Amino acid sequence: MIARKYSLLLLLALAGAGGTYWYRQSAGESLEQRYKLQTIEKGDVTQTVSANGTLNPVVLVSVGTQVFGTVTRLYVDFNDQVEKGQALLELDDSLLAAQARQSAANVLNVAAALDLARASEVRMKALFEQEYVSRQELEQATQTRRSTEAQLAQARAAADKDQVNLRYTTIRSPVSGVVVDRVVDLGQTVAASLQTPTLIKIAQDLSEMRIDSSFAEADIGKIREGQKVRFTVDAFPNRNFQGEVQQIRLNPTTQQNVVTYNVRVSLSNPEHILLPGMTAYVSIGVASRQDVLLVPNAALRFKPTDAGERSDAPPQKPSGETSGEAKGKSRKRDSASGNVYRIENGELKAVSVQIGITDNRNTEVLGGELKVGDTVITGENVAATNGKPSSVGMRLF
Repeated sequence: MIARKYSLLLLLALAGAGGTYWYRQSAGESLEQRYKLQTIEKGDVTQTVSANGTLNPVVLVSVGTQVFGTVTRLYVDFNDQVEKGQALLELDDSLLAAQARQSAANVLNVAAALDLARASEVRMKALFEQEYVSRQELEQATQTRRSTEAQLAQARAAADKDQVNLRYTTIRSPVSGVVVDRVVDLGQTVAASLQTPTLIKIAQDLSEMRIDSSFAEADIGKIREGQKVRFTVDAFPNRNFQGEVQQIRLNPTTQQNVVTYNVRVSLSNPEHILLPGMTAYVSIGVASRQDVLLVPNAALRFKPTDAGERSDAPPQKPSGETSGEAKGKSRKRDSASGNVYRIENGELKAVSVQIGITDNRNTEVLGGELKVGDTVITGENVAATNGKPSSVGMRLF
């Protein structure tokens, strides 16, 4: 009985070993069906940097008030076209008009006093010549005339100021453009203070606009003024628009230890379909190559689960280090190189390549053993691996 049990266990062990051997053999013979392959070709590649931004008018004027009062009339509304000098709204001018009349009356009063002072000075001169008054009395008359002249000038200046304030109750457009925002309504009271309140916003010209975008410090060194820009907006997702880098602001913005720089993009909007405040998804081409060897990024990310068993490539050492120098040091990744896998003689082989710019789909190959027509592995076919999880890892290169 015991011998029979041991015989059964031996047969099961042999069957398991044979099945494992058969599976490995079959797997080795069907690598082309197990993995996804792609042929290496030549083509063009353009590296871009991207960011989000906001569309703004080139000139956006915030119209305020220099006097206080209640809004009594509104002449414009949202989206109205206005001309320079056109009346936008009026404020109640009752108090300012009364003050202007008071200033005008004060001018008349001081002018009458000046006439009296001048007549008194003339009389004193005549009496002084006849020696009826002293020189001191003549000088006092002259001083009174001069003081009254100064008072008249001051009164006239105050009257002019009140007239200007009275004219300010009619608020006019400083530029020609379109009204994009109206903050006040009829009956609302506004008051001028140290910070002038905004009543109406006017965009001077919507046919020329700009995008204010924020690029990370890692990308800002690749951006130059005059570079062509492509961008899209949510309102027209299937349409690409073009612009040009106008300015790179030197003032950085830091949020949560992330440093960004404002890049201003100028663009034309002849159809007036791009509106202020729209979110723009900006892409700037910073490098371009034509007719170069390209490798798919999926091939550079691919790493088989059994690479240690099947790959015949030796372990790579960091560039510039010998075996002795590498001991006791953490191995650093060379950002200018990567590995791809291909099938040779029924086995996987890792091939090291030198890489250049990328467009996030394909990467330029600068050197290595790859050539046009070679096939590289980009992933595993799930069906061929009997439902095994994909072995494509997010391995950076």
